[in-house]
Amino acid sequence: MKSVEILVAEDDPSIRNALVDLLESEGYGVTATADGDRCWTAFRQGRFQLAILDIMMPGRSGFEVCRAIRRVDGTIPILFLTAKGEEIDKVLGLELGGDDYLTKPFGVRELLARIHALLRRSRHGEAKVTDLGALPDTFQFAAAHIDRHAYRAQIDHHPAQALTAREMKLLEVFHRHPGEALNRDQLLNAAWGIDYLGTTRTLDQHVAQLRKKAERDPASPRHLLTVHGVGYRYVPLGEPFHG
Repeated sequence: MKSVEILVAEDDPSIRNALVDLLESEGYGVTATADGDRCWTAFRQGRFQLAILDIMMPGRSGFEVCRAIRRVDGTIPILFLTAKGEEIDKVLGLELGGDDYLTKPFGVRELLARIHALLRRSRHGEAKVTDLGALPDTFQFAAAHIDRHAYRAQIDHHPAQALTAREMKLLEVFHRHPGEALNRDQLLNAAWGIDYLGTTRTLDQHVAQLRKKAERDPASPRHLLTVHGVGYRYVPLGEPFHG
């Protein structure tokens, strides 16, 4: 059976070489690059099932590579490696379409567990993200018009905004359960899978991004509402608002 191909971008040679040795010992095919420009070139020339991106690199940063990848591929899992722990980095990475994070230094077992979980969800969940059952090709979500094939959300005549595969999955879950108070574990299991190792803060950051793309006033949401101590509730357009 053909091995899973992983793209690695890491400018530190010791970390890069260690990643290659580890991943190849696990049976993965690995293409490793030392900067963002070479990473983007490799991505365009190959077929990968996972990308591991350092954030601070020569040439394009990991964030810039992620943005470029998401313009052409909304489903490949992207794992960021970062030596920086500031919240703003995580928020920006999620906004651009990242799926998970590891802060350096990290343990081998944790890295492999996150890779396995991302690949498992990609095969059994994200690979079918466009198969939304009874949902039509286009539908209304909050104040936005959603095109599930183009992965776009548009409010009125404003420019359309790109949606990531994860955001589309969350839209599907909310759309199927209007008015229900969905707890964070339910949403994480539905959109990330039961093996997800991250925190509920990741969900909160994704919902914040959805509000920017689907609410007319993201600072005062009327459709994606926080249910304190529980999770979130979706109120469709035209239904009574109870903030």
